[in-house]
Amino acid sequence: MLGVALLRGVLPLHRSGLADDLLAGLTLAALAIPEVMGYTRISHTPVVTGLYTLLIPVLAFAVFGASRQLVVAADSATAAILAATLGAVAAPGSSAYVQLTSAVALLVGAMLVLATCLRLGFLADFLSRSALIGLLTGIGLQVAAGELSGLLGLEKQGNGSFAQILSVLQRLGQTSGVSLLLAVLVLAVIAGCKRWSPRLPGALIAVVATIVASAAFDFQHHGLEVVGAVPHGLPQLAWPTLQAAQLNQALTTAASCFVVILAQSAATARAYAQRHHERVDQNGDLIGLAIANLGAALSGTFVVNGSPTKTEMLDAAGGRSQVAHLTMAAVVLAVLAFFTDPLGFLPAVVLSTIVFVIGLKLIDLRGLRELYRLQRSEFVIAILTALCVALLGVMQGILLAVGLSLIDQVRHTYRPRTRLWAHDADRGWHTVPVAAGVFAAPGIVAYRFEANLFYANASAFMEEVLNLITLNGPDLKGLVIDASGIDAVDYSAAKTLMDLQAEFQRRQLFPVFVVSADELLAKLSRYGFTPHGKPYRTVKKAIRALSAQLAQQDATSLAATRPTTAELDHADDAAAPED
Repeated sequence: MLGVALLRGVLPLHRSGLADDLLAGLTLAALAIPEVMGYTRISHTPVVTGLYTLLIPVLAFAVFGASRQLVVAADSATAAILAATLGAVAAPGSSAYVQLTSAVALLVGAMLVLATCLRLGFLADFLSRSALIGLLTGIGLQVAAGELSGLLGLEKQGNGSFAQILSVLQRLGQTSGVSLLLAVLVLAVIAGCKRWSPRLPGALIAVVATIVASAAFDFQHHGLEVVGAVPHGLPQLAWPTLQAAQLNQALTTAASCFVVILAQSAATARAYAQRHHERVDQNGDLIGLAIANLGAALSGTFVVNGSPTKTEMLDAAGGRSQVAHLTMAAVVLAVLAFFTDPLGFLPAVVLSTIVFVIGLKLIDLRGLRELYRLQRSEFVIAILTALCVALLGVMQGILLAVGLSLIDQVRHTYRPRTRLWAHDADRGWHTVPVAAGVFAAPGIVAYRFEANLFYANASAFMEEVLNLITLNGPDLKGLVIDASGIDAVDYSAAKTLMDLQAEFQRRQLFPVFVVSADELLAKLSRYGFTPHGKPYRTVKKAIRALSAQLAQQDATSLAATRPTTAELDHADDAAAPED
């Protein structure tokens, strides 16, 4: 039965850090409120739903989650999934669409509960860091491209990131000068605050300033679109409705969000726990995320996720526990109760600009450069994933990312590194690339295979060993197989080992195995393979024992071929000249 510990992100409560957490919570609220309002532009839901993600879901994770740092709220990745997948079954922005986004949150919560019960937190590890960089970069391209028209006061057109960018380029002559000017001013405020005073909430300053200006100069009557009326008060709790015709699409969308939440939340929580030397409990975070999404569904908002951007905001502000999150929720509650009317004056172009900046932040150029420098294959995975997300969609990008990551891993195992042991006076024992003429001792080659042996690489293993025997010719008398890097052998590989051992006997070679685990020997024995001779724990012991065995064999052979005294006398008589 699943046990749930409460308030792990809050307790123990450190009084010395309480003031820092309260201040960090206020700072986080100032930064997160305009951000989640911007996410509603991505998800095509009312502005107030963004504020709702900072209320009940935040409270739910603070009570049931395990992480002290992870901020759970609206996120651009899951918002983009909603927009890309649900528009086919409901008109974006309609009440039916909003109900559908809440129903998806309910399904995501149910999936996370099931994953918690089955203790599937480890599945987050199957989306590699390179794939996640590509996924978020693709989402960033998608988000930024989608808001480019809003910055210029143009209607959004085109499906897919590149089609939207092309559409904007074709209509540059229709740009609204007022919208562009306001967008440039907002960008200047955000960039200026980041450059000269990073702790200042540039987005919030821009939001407040443009609300005041809009109310004073009546922007709406001068051709600028505004947010409009925003409901005040607490969200109405209700179960979302889901029609039978929408079920398949809702399940597909929920599965996409589930994978992103599983990978992104786990990666974020792990990174900040390691930074502050705290224990990671992936399954504990899963139950917190599950209940947070159930809370989102009941409160009429959309899917919530562990947000890397807001978690970084909190960490930079000095927040070290969920007390900061509770403080942020209290601020949002005050906004919903008393300050929703002013939000109606907010120009839509301001939200588009904020979302555009968020999209640019998700494009991880630093991560891509590092991948290009350190691991080209993973750089290719990241680029292909980003392009797939931008061109085809988030779900397709996720599937491609997982598939490419697994293929890349299998590729490394399929053609693993193999080495030969060598010894010299300067370096002692060391490994070198496989080549002819490399002997660990007179007549002995020591071969090392650095991966688990399974059906896909067993034939390559056998071919390389036999080729090594052929290359060294009659100089090779014995072979050490260093299997200390092999932890598992499947049935096909075990049968290959049996064939190889038969080939050793046919060629009258002496093989010795180095095995580091008794479990591997037991498994090989179960498959019917038993190494000739005693397996050794270290390569040096194996080489020493095989050298002694070969020396003894040579001595026995020499004694067997040496003529006796009588044979020598007979030979002398036969060779003596006749009288």
